Amino acid sequence: MTGSGVVAARLRVGSAPASLVLNAIRVGGPSVREEITERAGLSAATVNRQITALCGAGLVDERPDLVEGRGVGRPRIPLTLDRDRFCVAGIHIGARRTALVIADLGGRTLYSHAVRTLELCDEGAAVAVERLCARLAELAGRFSGRRLLWAGAALGGAVDAETGVVDHPILRWRGEPLGRRLHETLGVPVSVSEHVQAMAAAELLLGGEVVPQRRGAALFFYARETVGMAMIIEDEVHQPIRGAGSIAALPVDPGPLDTAAIAPLQSVIGTAALKAAAARLGVNDDAGILADARARVLGEAVAVMRDVINPDSVIVAGAAFSAHPRGLAPIQAAFDAASTTPWPLEITPTRFGVHVPESAPVAVALAAVYADPLAVTAGITAP
Repeated sequence: MTGSGVVAARLRVGSAPASLVLNAIRVGGPSVREEITERAGLSAATVNRQITALCGAGLVDERPDLVEGRGVGRPRIPLTLDRDRFCVAGIHIGARRTALVIADLGGRTLYSHAVRTLELCDEGAAVAVERLCARLAELAGRFSGRRLLWAGAALGGAVDAETGVVDHPILRWRGEPLGRRLHETLGVPVSVSEHVQAMAAAELLLGGEVVPQRRGAALFFYARETVGMAMIIEDEVHQPIRGAGSIAALPVDPGPLDTAAIAPLQSVIGTAALKAAAARLGVNDDAGILADARARVLGEAVAVMRDVINPDSVIVAGAAFSAHPRGLAPIQAAFDAASTTPWPLEITPTRFGVHVPESAPVAVALAAVYADPLAVTAGITAP
């Protein structure tokens, strides 16, 4: 951890023995030691040592009240994640809406609160960051019976993961020390991530698989007021050394969404673009002609990236994908028509639905906890 209290986000499945055992208990529900040993892929002796340490740290509980029956011999006592002792704090700063969230050790939201981002920005970026940090601290203070372990932040724009310094072009933020200010306000380590990578991390880490599966490569595509994509490769979200790339300028055929023959993707999928197109055409914002056009644009854009990357799966998130009256069906149809890769691929929606923005910073915070749970609960930041 740097002197600023910022720890670079590492968005991956942990591989240390304590991490593997905690994950086996976390996603498997009440489990006896033999089941945990099988899921974690470790020796019984190693699992027993880790369980002793995790119980001592308050991360795991033995639950004799869950023993089934009274068979012959010593009863096998199930173990569960202790969801009552710790929590993490998260903040997702969107172009229009900011989500503040407190979650338990399993990623379950304990409380969330949304504010309109622009209402906090009228006095400049520094004041906005100060207000957001104070609001998150106030929210965390409502859970004083729990120990706050970590804080995660996710937002669009450029993020320096090592320092927590961020740029947000839409909000006109430049060089804002978001990570440091969160650490100073909350008093815990902080990790900051680009928001689409953080959403992909939620799919990877909070999805609930009993055993993390080798999943090949997955393309995660987000579209709301902004657009972005991330890659999950095996058990890790790809984080380029120089920061996330951008698909905002991906050229698309906008059809009725714009008067230009070719337009940048981000300029034609948001609320403002739909309102402008509706006014020009003399129709309502939710008119079928506009919904169909946006579905086609999105399907074709995802197809382009699919053909370039050739992932094993495609996950989509954001209101632009979910707003069509027929759901993903017209987007899938446009995707199928545009993709030149010779085998079919079904687009799948995020498992978090409309709550994907609030899941993103929670995943950023818990990635650090899951990577080295014993070090984090001891108040030590792993290198």
